[in-house]
Amino acid sequence: MAELNAEMELPGKTPLDRVLDFVRTLEAGGGADGIRPFLSEDFILVEAPHLLAPEGSTRTLEQMLAGADQSAQVVADQKFEIRRTTCEAGRVVVEADWSATSMMNLKYWDAGETIRARTSSVFEVRDGRIVSQDSYDCYFTGA
Repeated sequence: MAELNAEMELPGKTPLDRVLDFVRTLEAGGGADGIRPFLSEDFILVEAPHLLAPEGSTRTLEQMLAGADQSAQVVADQKFEIRRTTCEAGRVVVEADWSATSMMNLKYWDAGETIRARTSSVFEVRDGRIVSQDSYDCYFTGA
């Protein structure tokens, strides 16, 4: 664990740097092992209601890591085009255009189709680790 802490607290790494590194790791298909060093033990993800989760969702660290490992069965070639970022102390806001290829038939997309969304996420970073993410995703459907 000390090794992970040393890695996360490298000099010159701001909360914005940590979040953007996290996003790039997701984009590269990092899975649980890839994203784990970025997340605190008490990490929580809150997703506002959206097309794929009409009730929204709240996930713990364990649920987030399990989902990261399962995501390769659902999507491939994730891409985040960062549109804008804002950082104040440990709070980082990222607005991005997200896309991925569906690996299976889903309600609104067939396997092989590109899923697109505009997303905004608010991250809280403490001691070099992401402690929370509130995500607001707007998925595009149709042509």
